[in-house]
Amino acid sequence: MPYTIGIDVRKIQDFGIGTYISHLVSGLAEIDQENQYVLIAAPQTRDQLPDLPDNFRVAVERSPVYSLRELASLSWRLYRLKLDLYHSTHYVLPAALPCPAVATIHDIIHLLYPEFLPNRLAFLYAQRMIRSTLTRGERIIAVSRNTKEDLQSYFQVSGDKIEVIYNGVDDLFRHDLPEGQADDWLERLEIEKPYLLFVGNPKPHKNLDNVVKAFARALELKKFDARLVCVGARQAAEFKIRQRAEQLGISDRIQLVGHVAQEALPALYRGASLFLYPTLYEGFGLPVIEAMACGTAVITSNTSALKEIAEGYAHLVDPLNVEKMALAISHCMSDTEYRQQLAERGRRRSRDFRWHRAAKQTLALYLRALQDSTTNQGQRRNLSREPTRERGAA
Repeated sequence: MPYTIGIDVRKIQDFGIGTYISHLVSGLAEIDQENQYVLIAAPQTRDQLPDLPDNFRVAVERSPVYSLRELASLSWRLYRLKLDLYHSTHYVLPAALPCPAVATIHDIIHLLYPEFLPNRLAFLYAQRMIRSTLTRGERIIAVSRNTKEDLQSYFQVSGDKIEVIYNGVDDLFRHDLPEGQADDWLERLEIEKPYLLFVGNPKPHKNLDNVVKAFARALELKKFDARLVCVGARQAAEFKIRQRAEQLGISDRIQLVGHVAQEALPALYRGASLFLYPTLYEGFGLPVIEAMACGTAVITSNTSALKEIAEGYAHLVDPLNVEKMALAISHCMSDTEYRQQLAERGRRRSRDFRWHRAAKQTLALYLRALQDSTTNQGQRRNLSREPTRERGAA
């Protein structure tokens, strides 16, 4: 019989989780015409959902994500929707669950790097919510083995109900671009070749300050003619980045592009001589796989999920060791053959990550969670019906 499955899509605007949500929903729409889906959307995001078949509908939820209000409001929403299963696409489950729940936990960076949070209260909130979700969720999706191991280690839980389902990479990164399209994007963004590329937001764990330092040092080690192009909304961090570049004497070699459209990224990756992503911690590291799919050589970190997805396919470095990072950059930029080898290895590795596969695995997990819940309910009913033995009876 068909089930009614609710999916929280309120963070579809976000980079990272938003990419996960949009591709998961699109993938489920392609492979599942039997079950009914209710997409729980924020008022401002409902129009961003793709065109979907008739077995998908939208329910608007006004409570903000990561708020105390959502704990009660979303509980009431789920109760009224009469769902068979609820999927939280981030680590928070509502206070009351009228149906079995699945949750995706992308990482626990807030707990491993509490200094990146605005205050102690935010840390305690994240810690409590993740612990509660691990306890109450029927199944937990981790987007990498590293995230699963972090959850097991930090919370001292078994991994029995935590399943790893890797993210995919959009096919637009695998396909060749129409003739002239890549050059058109670069011209529009005023980017000239050759250049090295960094893609990421201004959060501290993205490690951009060390990337700038390593780039400056690499230019000292081995002169090469290329700029460092940094893509991503910089906001208040832009002044510090420009100040650092000026201190290092490379202000004319750093180009801050800001946020760009998703459609521009394949052109940016393909045009780059080298992609730099030596961040401190990632639950998955989607930009690495995107760059690999585009056939661009990658330097990334030897830590967290980045090592898991890129070891043997990219040049790995200690993200805190600026000198080693600089040596890696200078080596890649001076050895064209090595750079081409990395690019080919990365392209092969990118084939292991497909959104269609992630959607199929997620649907299978939904069905197992529903089956487990039915079995558990039956066992509880049987236990409640067993006659209670009189005290002292043999």
